Order: sequence, then structure tokens, then C-alpha cells
Amino acid sequence: MTILQTILDHKSTLLPVLLENKPKFEVKKKIRSSLYDCLRNAETLQVISEMKRASPSKGFIAEGANPIEQAKKYERAGAACISVLTEEKFFKGSFQDLVNIANHVDIPILNKDFIIHEVQIEYAKAAGASVILLIVAALSDEKLKAFYTYASKLGLDVLVEVHNEEELDRALAIHPKIIGVNNRDLKTFTVDLSQSEKLANKLNNYEDIVFISESGIWNAEDAARVANVGAHGVLVGESLMRSGEVEEALTSLQVPLPFSQRM
Repeated sequence: MTILQTILDHKSTLLPVLLENKPKFEVKKKIRSSLYDCLRNAETLQVISEMKRASPSKGFIAEGANPIEQAKKYERAGAACISVLTEEKFFKGSFQDLVNIANHVDIPILNKDFIIHEVQIEYAKAAGASVILLIVAALSDEKLKAFYTYASKLGLDVLVEVHNEEELDRALAIHPKIIGVNNRDLKTFTVDLSQSEKLANKLNNYEDIVFISESGIWNAEDAARVANVGAHGVLVGESLMRSGEVEEALTSLQVPLPFSQRM
């Protein structure tokens, strides 16, 4: 059994509680920019910066991190969006992290979780998210389309995540605006940036889609590598959470986009 399947099985056991209780969060109403527009109109590689305490493969990354302080540093450094993990068991996140960050920053906020039911989308919006993640590997074609449509009706941007060409073809069938290529192999958890390079060949044929490279971005060289093959942004967690100079580390990733890529 893969780690993804283990997480999904655990997630399914939590659904009854979510379904029985309407989301009740104290969230300030804010109008946030569209992540899609931010990515489309940029001249430099955009950074989706993640609040990430732990992961199944690395264990604790930044156990005592303060989500509000981390988010403010990200915003000051010019992050396009803040990704907030709300998965509790394996990533040590929470909806409260999402609420806290939503109340203290004004840029787009991505709820990073493993969505298998519409109720999770409702919770994400209620907790302050303006973007959700849909993982193609976790969903049937029917659910992928239904969840994408539902989230869009709620006014949310959707980052559709793929790991290989087969998943990319499934994603393209629903015509998403934002596709994330995760460079991490779900079975071995090894990371290889060449995955973004491989899938970029097909993604670059779609002028209206913006493409995010996820996982394995540590420095300006990595950022330039994915920018040069067509990425409009990167999703970065571990390297920023481990950095002693968060703002400097984030700024270093904002490399210029090739002129051919500026929309």
C-alpha cells in the first residue's frame, strides 16, 4: 500500500465528523487576488510558500513553527500564495493553522489537503482558503470533475496536481486553469525535477494553463531549471521551513521568466 492510499484511508474515517458538523470558524472576510491571475501576469517565477511542520517521508521538519509568523515572512518576501497543510495525522497541520493565517495575510491561500469529499471543500472555504488542491491520483475522473466544478462555483481557484503523463491527460480532460506537477514519486517518495521537464512538453501546448512545479525546489538553480521549461511558479515547503533566512531564501527563487513565457 502506498503512503497516499494510507492517508486517503485515514481521511475517509474522518468524514462522518465533518458531515455531522457545519464548519464554524472565526475568519475575517477578505477579497484576495486570484492565484491564476497572479501567475499569468508575472514576469518572475512565482512562489507558493508552504506552512509545513512535518511529512510522512521526513518526519518533523519544523515542529515548533508559528504559522502566523511564518506566513507574514512569506507575504513580506513577495510570495504569490501561502499553502497551508491541514492534514493532522501525517503532516501535523490543522484547520486552525489555516484560519490563523487567513486572518493575518492578504495574499491567496491554498488549503493543501487530501480531498475525497465535497464537505472538505466547504471546510476549506469556511476556514479562509481561496485555493484548494485536487490530487488526480486520489480521485476518479467523475469525482475530479465534480469537485473541480463545485470548488469553482464556490469562487475558489483549484490547483490540480499530477505526477505523470497518464494523470496529466486525465487532468487536461477537465480543462483546469492551474496544473501542478509534483516531482515526488508517490511510491518511492524520491524527488526528480526531470518530471516537470517531461510533462512541460505537453503542458506548453496549452496557452491558457499555468503550470506549477512542486517538490524538490531548494535554490535559484532549481527554480531557473523549471522556469526555463515553462513553469510559472513553484510550490516550496521544506526548504523554506528549514531556512534560517526565510525571506532571503524565498526571494532567491523569484528568478526571471523567459520572455517567451510571459503572458
